[in-house]
Amino acid sequence: MTLKIPRRKLPARYAAVVSPLMLSLLMTFIVSFISTLKSLGVHPDLPAIWLTAWGLSWLVAFPTLLLVLPVVRRIVGWLCEPAAR
Repeated sequence: MTLKIPRRKLPARYAAVVSPLMLSLLMTFIVSFISTLKSLGVHPDLPAIWLTAWGLSWLVAFPTLLLVLPVVRRIVGWLCEPAAR
């Protein structure tokens, strides 16, 4: 028998920050790894160099997403029909 502890969720008002946070973390994680691997090849210091590159790229990506995402949403709204309900 397992006990299910209810998981607490953040209020919906935080979605505007959590969404770009998760997007920036995942995208910079993947892109910085590919870029670092392409630059150095398989290298003994690859993990340390990659994590440094990831941290720096995330520091740029997250604030950029916070600023740019509202503009992107407007452009997408202009290009796409609203979802049918």
